[in-house]
Amino acid sequence: MLEIQGLTRRFGDRVAVDAVTLAIPEGQMVGVIGRSGAGKSTLLRMVNRLTEPSAGRILHDGVDVTALRGKALRNWRTRCAMVFQQFNLVQRLDVLGNVLVGRLNRRGGGWASVTSLLGLFTAEERAMALAALDRLDLLDVALQRADTLSGGQQQRVAIARALLQEPRLILADEPIASLDPRNARVVMDALRDVNARDGLTVLVNLHHLDTARDYCGRIVAMQRGRVVFDGAPAELDAARVRDIYGVSEEQFEAEAQAAVA
Repeated sequence: MLEIQGLTRRFGDRVAVDAVTLAIPEGQMVGVIGRSGAGKSTLLRMVNRLTEPSAGRILHDGVDVTALRGKALRNWRTRCAMVFQQFNLVQRLDVLGNVLVGRLNRRGGGWASVTSLLGLFTAEERAMALAALDRLDLLDVALQRADTLSGGQQQRVAIARALLQEPRLILADEPIASLDPRNARVVMDALRDVNARDGLTVLVNLHHLDTARDYCGRIVAMQRGRVVFDGAPAELDAARVRDIYGVSEEQFEAEAQAAVA
């Protein structure tokens, strides 16, 4: 169980996340929606402790995540894997090396030691990485540099890297925002498979309502830092959408498509 209790983040006079409280049972796939600036990314970054809360608490299985420091915090970030919009791969490394980066905290290493550690991973770890790539249909590009891949392929590499951490929870911050519709479906299919097959909790920020409805069993909507809807996709009717976005669903989707174009 992930519990978020009164979580708040202020940047000067601006409140980015305002007293958010959520309880997310293990194994749920939750979509977080809302306009840009609604607080979605800040919320996920606080759960991973990449951004420090101004107030409130985060609990996981009863452990106060907001109180963790040092090694305990690094271990939390291993159990709570993050998938970013811009992939955050090491572009000069090959795909296999990028996936193996997911094992670094298990070895006590850091980003500075990536190059020196690549030759020291065990055969078992390499097998794990290759299995993750095979699962995500990337085995044939395992030895290519990351910067030779398409955006959709790079995002799947990022998911494979997250799996190598052996996490309990995956946070995906706008993972398909920069992808075309076909690659967006492939990436979302991968996240749904991780949720269904591995039983991992997935918390994903999404811009498109249809994607949230198609892939997530629960939708949380944010507006100006507050949760304004929390329920099943079927409950997100036209009136609620207008309340969340200030326009009809058709108008919002048209704006979203124009922004991508």
